[in-house]
Amino acid sequence: MDQLLSQLVLGIVSGALLVLLALGLNLIFGLLEFINFSHGALYMVGAYLTSYLAAATGTIWLALLVVPIAMALIGAALERTVIRPMYGRDQVDALLLTFGLTYILIEGVRYIAGSGGRRVKGPELLAFQVDLGLGRPVPAYLLFVVVAVALVVGGLWLFLQKTNVGLIVRAGIRDHIMIRALGVRFDRYRTLVFAIGIAVAGVAGVLTGPITGVYPEMGADILILAFVVVVVGGMGSFWGAVVAGLLIGVLVSVTTLYASVYAGIVPFILMILVMTFRPRGLLGAT
Repeated sequence: MDQLLSQLVLGIVSGALLVLLALGLNLIFGLLEFINFSHGALYMVGAYLTSYLAAATGTIWLALLVVPIAMALIGAALERTVIRPMYGRDQVDALLLTFGLTYILIEGVRYIAGSGGRRVKGPELLAFQVDLGLGRPVPAYLLFVVVAVALVVGGLWLFLQKTNVGLIVRAGIRDHIMIRALGVRFDRYRTLVFAIGIAVAGVAGVLTGPITGVYPEMGADILILAFVVVVVGGMGSFWGAVVAGLLIGVLVSVTTLYASVYAGIVPFILMILVMTFRPRGLLGAT
């Protein structure tokens, strides 16, 4: 039972990181109708920026502020230059473009930082264990990750629900043609949404570094799971991504404890079941 409870905590942590990636993907797809296959590579870039800042300052606290801003600027620049010409074209073109961008980013990181990966030092302030009554203590940093993700998710939801910009973004997700007809300059909001989606991926990169370290292929390893989360939760569904991310994180973690050989296929079995019996996803719109 102690092992099970510990695995549940680990599952919530890994699921929380999946939530951040899935929310970024969902936000971009919902407004731009654009499948960003390079999302994982940009998450990896954020993790590498964190590793260099942590090495220079001895902590990740500065990276938590700087990296999301840097990734938002990178996202805005990419949207303005290489993503925008893809709007209105076949989705295959978008997939090919972002697939190529993924390899450019991975090989660029390999050229600059090497292929061996880098370790990221966690904050000294959180270098202790917390007894939650689970039979074994939990590293404080893992609890911090869950709290940080909850704050990002809550802040993003408030932005979408309580601001004028969020209102336009939500309306654009439903009917961007009508928004244009009302005189809204929709292009600037596309840039903003793409930048926010990449910034959220950057936050995930910052938080992941001290747990797994960073390496060039880390984005590819998690991107497929993030897409599974989006499908299971429902395309364009904010809370669907949250629920599905946590659910998949917990399922994989518990399966690893009892039948680790099957852990890798559990998310895909869940996706097949959802697509078969509830094609719109767990919380997707009808």
